[in-house]
Amino acid sequence: MQAPRLPQSQQERLEQLEKENRQLQRQVEQGRFKNKRLKKRLERLEQDLEKARRAIHRQAAPFSKGEPKAEPKTPGRKSGRDFGAPSFRPVPQRVDEVLAAPLSGRCSCGGTVQVKRTEPQYQEDIVRRTVVRRFDIEVGYCQSCGARAQGRHPLQTSDGLGAAKVQVGPEALVMGAQLNKQMGLSLGHTARVLQSGYGLEFSRGGIYKALARLAGKTEPTYQGLLATARKSNVNWVDETGWRVGGHSQWLWVAESDLVTVYRILPGRGSEQLKQMLGADYDGWLVHDGLRCYSSLGKAHHQTCLTHLIRRCQEMVERATRAAAQFPRQVQTLLQQALLLDHRYASQEVTPHGLAVATGRLEAAMDRLLDKAYHTASNQRLAKHLRQQREYLFTFLYCPGLEGTNCRAERAIRPAVIARKVWGGNRTWNGANVQQILMSVLRTFHQQGKDAFASLVKLLRLPGHKLLEIVPALA
Repeated sequence: MQAPRLPQSQQERLEQLEKENRQLQRQVEQGRFKNKRLKKRLERLEQDLEKARRAIHRQAAPFSKGEPKAEPKTPGRKSGRDFGAPSFRPVPQRVDEVLAAPLSGRCSCGGTVQVKRTEPQYQEDIVRRTVVRRFDIEVGYCQSCGARAQGRHPLQTSDGLGAAKVQVGPEALVMGAQLNKQMGLSLGHTARVLQSGYGLEFSRGGIYKALARLAGKTEPTYQGLLATARKSNVNWVDETGWRVGGHSQWLWVAESDLVTVYRILPGRGSEQLKQMLGADYDGWLVHDGLRCYSSLGKAHHQTCLTHLIRRCQEMVERATRAAAQFPRQVQTLLQQALLLDHRYASQEVTPHGLAVATGRLEAAMDRLLDKAYHTASNQRLAKHLRQQREYLFTFLYCPGLEGTNCRAERAIRPAVIARKVWGGNRTWNGANVQQILMSVLRTFHQQGKDAFASLVKLLRLPGHKLLEIVPALA
């Protein structure tokens, strides 16, 4: 049976409505396609913006604390007993020169001045004086075998004669090493300090060659520091950008309780980490959560909570009110974990209380990570936290282990300053000199020992010697 035929006007109206419906459906599909494409573009732009923000913090102002306070406190020591006893320079134990400061016989009013007492005043200063030594070296030969023989004075640093007979002394060389490798001055500025301060003419090339000689003398010590780091129970590790010959490389640092070691390597992956600490390292690693650190399967890990707290704080400042809830909750949990560790170290919390509070923190973090998040930044943060989940609260199970990577950041700060001042090294030989001398000088400072006297003594030895900063390995 056929359907009843509609009148002509209704038929045309129905066809028109069907046509409009098809057009609207096409517009909806086009809108969905554009919306999907714009979402992908927005996610890509957010990722680029996040990378740009991280690059700014890493390269331009890696240690910035943000904008200064609107009403900062007055700088300097505050007056009053509440802020401690006033300090002053102690009286020197040695006096090299005694000078008299006599009174004038007459006062400004015309009267006679009578001496009542004498008060001491001390002045510690440096003397701009360069010592030039000439060694009259006896050269001869053995009457039996004909072998050449040459004398050596204890103050000599080299047996070179002829074109190498004019040399820079060990104290000037060690000062140049400290200025360049420890304090971040460029070779040109180091030469200017030695010239203006002590009248010692020194070219940049001459300084580099002398520093390379010093690095050669300390190479065995550097290898000993590297072996110590690989056997240390805990290492705080970090990495930053470096340049060798104008090309981007990476400078790694590993600081333990006893030594600090730097290495300049052509990458930022697991292969370079294994070159640094060895593939079989089985101690504790405190790091910033970079994926390559997990490649050391035998090691135990602690992710730096300061990095995560800073990341959450930046996300809260940029996100909407709804999207900011997740990073704010994560930030609160991590801050509570650090406070709990501080309270336990101050004996305000018992071991049982520490275990109970740790379990509650872990349960709260697991509940946050079980949820699904819609914004791209929250998804990335949740993904990173799930990857690092077992490394977040390790320090609460191992009292004495730190929950932050601040020690490695402090160790890498001088290198970052040096990179900003003079850019890096021109050759890989220069990079090798850089990593050796930075490691030796930093370890001397870390152990509270005198690098100046030890390095001067080392330069005056005819051979090589392992410096006292290398601990005895069991």
